[in-house]
Amino acid sequence: MGEQQFQSGIEEVSSSSSNKAVQQFGIEDVSSAKAVLLGALAPGVNGPTWHALKIIFLVLVISLIMMLALAFTSSDFALILHIGFLVFITLVLFVLMSRFLEQTGLVSVQHQMEEMGLMPKDCGETSKKTD
Repeated sequence: MGEQQFQSGIEEVSSSSSNKAVQQFGIEDVSSAKAVLLGALAPGVNGPTWHALKIIFLVLVISLIMMLALAFTSSDFALILHIGFLVFITLVLFVLMSRFLEQTGLVSVQHQMEEMGLMPKDCGETSKKTD
């Protein structure tokens, strides 16, 4: 069932995005959910996907810190050590991802759509020519 929803989401992104871009000879704004889906499938990381990842990391760190506080109240050293290590891994992963994106930069949603073949390449060029 989840795979069918995933496939229908891909088809929806494909049909609606390419039709809008072709009809208006420009690039229509893509919703954040569609941009995150494109970010998961296409090479590179776009802005909405990075924003969603930052929110996910924030929620993860908050929940791990709450678990760490509960571990301190239970006075179980093994549990404190284990959760502390999880917090450390999460923070290191976030820092490494941030530094990697600083070096490589973000990719635009339109570029990802062109790479996946969801938008004609000449459509993006015509919008650049009109600007």
